[in-house]
Amino acid sequence: MTQLSEWLKQHQITEVECVTPDFTGIARGKIVPREKFSADEGMRLPEAVLVQTVTGEFADNVTPATDPDMILLPDPNSIRLVPWAKDPVAQVIHDCYNSDGTPVDLSPRYVLRRVLKLYEDMGWEPVVAPEMEFYIVDVNRDPDLPLQPPLGRTGRPETGRKAYSIDAVNEYDDMFEDIYDYCDAQNLAIDTLIHEVGACQMEINFLHGDALDLADQVFLFKRTVREAAIRHNMYATFMAKPMENEPGSAMHIHMSLKDRQTGKNVFSNPDGSPSEAFLHAIGGMQKYLPQVIALFAPFVNSYRRLVRFNAAPINVQWGYDNRTCGIRVPYSKPEARRIENRLPGVDCNPYIALAATLACAYLGLTEKCQPSEPQTGDAYGLPFAFARGLDEAIGLLRQCTPVASVLGERFVSAFCAVKEAEYVEYARVISPWERRYLLLHV
Repeated sequence: MTQLSEWLKQHQITEVECVTPDFTGIARGKIVPREKFSADEGMRLPEAVLVQTVTGEFADNVTPATDPDMILLPDPNSIRLVPWAKDPVAQVIHDCYNSDGTPVDLSPRYVLRRVLKLYEDMGWEPVVAPEMEFYIVDVNRDPDLPLQPPLGRTGRPETGRKAYSIDAVNEYDDMFEDIYDYCDAQNLAIDTLIHEVGACQMEINFLHGDALDLADQVFLFKRTVREAAIRHNMYATFMAKPMENEPGSAMHIHMSLKDRQTGKNVFSNPDGSPSEAFLHAIGGMQKYLPQVIALFAPFVNSYRRLVRFNAAPINVQWGYDNRTCGIRVPYSKPEARRIENRLPGVDCNPYIALAATLACAYLGLTEKCQPSEPQTGDAYGLPFAFARGLDEAIGLLRQCTPVASVLGERFVSAFCAVKEAEYVEYARVISPWERRYLLLHV
């Protein structure tokens, strides 16, 4: 690991944040002094840290009762500075291994690697580009109180809908300058910044590239935006539906396929027309996306986003430049032909969401699934195609054997167990709505 050692020396690093993503997408790991960091020996963490619920609890019977350790080894390609640290601090993403050297099949990073290997064996290389929507909100110390837009540079909170407004973005220039500086320091390849439909809802897009690298970038980006917001006395939230009267936030995923030998887009024929592979990928997504919606909408809050007429899909119709469809095909030149999966909420784990998107397309390619005719009108008026809540979504995922064979049966079983534990914990909570309308009326 000479590459890592030289990098740490060059940047005069004093500490190293050794991290790996869990099911939720939270960075788990250890902070170690530079002199204690060993690229060859790595670090050890219990396997159970990967499968904690979002509240920090553990699902039953997911990992062995002996609570074994994993061996985590750093990926030298993932090392970056922590730009907001006072002293020179590095962060490096680690891969998880068993004591016998085999990958830990519960690791979200490995699950994505597993799917990418299937594409590699077919001679293909996926190219992806995520779009990240999020809200900036005022500091909220009491979870019982609704979120509110923060004060901008004019001293007033944002009111009304300001989609694509430049002036509305400029209200928070200082924070966005920090976000861009932090992203630049970490080599996060972000592209455009726009104001979305909701009050203080923003969107930042990533440049297209390698799926694993983009998942790493999204994983670090969420942490970066939260940190920048806190430093400006605001919160940034990646909840799918943080405010009841505002639209939800998505992580749209654009994907195409490149031939590993020629570098050409597999989704286009030599004459520029759509290829059979393009149609089969859409067919596979139409067939399997509804069955794996839990991977794109992993929390009870996620399903508040997936409602009619609210800039979120309710089915898996597909169409050319049709944003009412769950699967959109943007107009493009043949060499840039791609499919946009509009299902994932921004609350999803990027490794899992990318792996699931590619898994559904892969099954379509290998099973030669045929898509429906493209939707030319408004798809919001068509029947709802997804589970309406997490409990139902878990049941559908648990029964989807083909996707489990691609993502890994143990991973899918563990994911379902963790989500069931979260759902049971949520179901114990009595909401303000219940107290308001049922306490004295029933």
